Amino acid sequence: MSDRFFRSSFSGSEGTCVEVAHHADAAFIRDSKYSGLARTEPMLAVGPKLWPAFLDLVSSGVSGDIGDQLSVKVFPDGSATLAGAEGITLEYTAAEWEAFVKGVANGEFDR
Repeated sequence: MSDRFFRSSFSGSEGTCVEVAHHADAAFIRDSKYSGLARTEPMLAVGPKLWPAFLDLVSSGVSGDIGDQLSVKVFPDGSATLAGAEGITLEYTAAEWEAFVKGVANGEFDR
C-alpha cells in the first residue's frame, strides 16, 4: 500500500483532480485543488471492505451511498460530489469526474 496520493492517467494538466492514497486501514480521497494546504485539505476515508463497492458505484455512473461512510452524487452535467459521514464534501467538475471514472474503469484505483 502506498502513502502517496495519485490521480488517474486520464487527468489533464490543469491540476484539479480526484486523488487517492491507499493506506492499510483506508483509501483516502482528496481534491488536488487543496494539495499542500495541510490544515485545510479535506479528505474522505473509505474502509478497505467498502472500497470495491465505491469503485463499482463510480463505474455505474449513478448516485448512491457506500455504507455509512460515503455518499456519491452524480449530476446531469457530469459533475459529482462526494460527501463523508464526518461532514466533509468534495466537489468535482465534469472533466475531473470523467478522468476519475476512466481511471477506475482502467483499474488504476484497485487496492
